[in-house]
Amino acid sequence: MAKTKTVWYCTNCGNEYPQFLGRCPACGEWNTMKEITVESGKAAAGAKGVAKARQTERKPLRLKEIDYSKEERISLGMPEVDRLLGGGMVPGSLVLIGGEPGIGKSTLSLQIPLCAKRLDTLYVTGEESARQVKMRANRLSGGTTGEQQDGKVQDNINIYCETLIDNVIAEATESRPGLMIVDSVQTMYTESVDSAPGSVSQIKEVAAMLLRFAKETGVPVILIGHITKDGFIAGPKILEHIVDVVLQFEGENRGAYRILRSIKNRFGSTSEIAVFEMTGIGLREVANPSELLIPMHGEGLSGAAICASLDGTRPLLFEVQALVSSAVYGTAQRSATGFDYRRLNMLLAVLEKRAGFHLAAKDVFLNMAGGLKVTEPAADLAVVAAVLSSNFDYALPADVCFAGEVGLSGEIRPVPQTDRRVAEAARLGFKRIFVSSFEKLPPMEGIKAVKVADIPELVRKLFGQKA
Repeated sequence: MAKTKTVWYCTNCGNEYPQFLGRCPACGEWNTMKEITVESGKAAAGAKGVAKARQTERKPLRLKEIDYSKEERISLGMPEVDRLLGGGMVPGSLVLIGGEPGIGKSTLSLQIPLCAKRLDTLYVTGEESARQVKMRANRLSGGTTGEQQDGKVQDNINIYCETLIDNVIAEATESRPGLMIVDSVQTMYTESVDSAPGSVSQIKEVAAMLLRFAKETGVPVILIGHITKDGFIAGPKILEHIVDVVLQFEGENRGAYRILRSIKNRFGSTSEIAVFEMTGIGLREVANPSELLIPMHGEGLSGAAICASLDGTRPLLFEVQALVSSAVYGTAQRSATGFDYRRLNMLLAVLEKRAGFHLAAKDVFLNMAGGLKVTEPAADLAVVAAVLSSNFDYALPADVCFAGEVGLSGEIRPVPQTDRRVAEAARLGFKRIFVSSFEKLPPMEGIKAVKVADIPELVRKLFGQKA
């Protein structure tokens, strides 16, 4: 006999409690409790479904008895997405792609099977009709109208408009596709849970059923997930715990560029990004994002410095922009876009204390060009150079870039994999790169590594008489 009970659920960490609490004991967040109704004593659909198709009894296996052979990954036909996943999709993996409304999640999810022409795909949609999906597929295939469109869309995609997850798994178990895509997980529901689609209970059970299906059949599954107004995947942390890979689709809706970032990856690195450009016929992969982020203005402008950053294993060069001006309203303003505001204050304090620059009475505005969000300490040196350039109103040479961390005593500290940063800078035509004096770099053709020990030495070598 099924019993209904009410529990309180923390939307930040996922812990359940029998009563309301103003502050979650697990994560310490305030006002994150949400009331949900769950049923106990009733067999969930996840315990049935796929389990019915597997009648063999499971037994524990000793680790040394498990036959392990390196499985070939499944290529999705998009090199940047394959690289982000660690070389392609692992059979039986569950991948979650999240992002804001209108960012291009559905476009990406449909473009993947369009590019993987040899991969038989079951595309499950709970948000659109089959006709709407066909219209978008025609646009992504570069067609125009009528028969010309139909001839350009390959026949490796099966569109299935369904929101009952039990029917979806039954269809996938029967057809055994090479890839299954569900758009979106918030629209799916199971009759074993007595709540509306998109609720915490439904999302939890639907994701668990899809995970069980993927692991038992070896069919890789891609889930599309919405995010909340706070920027978290709706659910919110439940899905991230259940799935194997979490990819976050970021970018400005009004802009042309999108960033697909790996947040969790059980089969690869979590410090990778893939850059796309949104065009009229879908997303175009940007193999070299550095060329998009370097200066797009003429020479002779002060307050701009190039940072040689590293996102995962990919070197990335981008422009750091700073504006230093006299405070108009008495109290100096500090503003940072794409950079940690507290770290900017720390760097300004180091410049004042260790190098003698009086910036307390000046407004300082900092911006990472291209809409990037930078957390790597290697950007410190470029930020300091851009601030000093604007303060002196002295334009830095166009062939100079920076890579170094600034300590509280004003010293320049080394950063990881400097050789890769230097090689990328040389490939893009830069002649000098300022790094820490503690770096040990072999000579490289076409570029000179200028080593500096602290901020005063940086000022002397970079600005000369201007300091």
